[in-house]
Amino acid sequence: MRTGLGYDSHRMIEGRKLILGGVEIQSDKGLLGHSDADALIHAVIDAMFGAASLGDIGSHYPDTDESYRGASGLALLKDAYRLVSGSGYRVVNLDTVILCESPKLNPYIPGMRKNIAAILQMDESAMSIKAKTNEGMGEIGRGEMIACLASVLLEQVDVYGQAAN
Repeated sequence: MRTGLGYDSHRMIEGRKLILGGVEIQSDKGLLGHSDADALIHAVIDAMFGAASLGDIGSHYPDTDESYRGASGLALLKDAYRLVSGSGYRVVNLDTVILCESPKLNPYIPGMRKNIAAILQMDESAMSIKAKTNEGMGEIGRGEMIACLASVLLEQVDVYGQAAN
């Protein structure tokens, strides 16, 4: 078993869609980034890469590579999971936190869970997405940015996808 911790944050700006967990969220601001700036997915990818000792998201999908401009976080997650599973691991458990003052995210969380669980080939009951405000403090509290944390547990598997002993 291996654990990994991921973090990502992006500045909020007008004129961009707000995408978190592969779900478009009604908002007058979105996240600034080279790709779709899905901070939740990016944190999950970094957690998985960390647990599998595969570097970080920037080493695999650099913002200097134009082929990733506007890339879907879900597409990146699918490729990242291909790399992680190709290294002999599967996701056992995923726990995440989204730090966001507004908009309210609870109505969107079921869709996020469904998207992520499907790509990671795991049951939704083995993952959690929590939305928290920053109580008006700092850049998050002023609605200038969103930050996400992810913690993952990977299990080593054999060539048949069974837990390796």
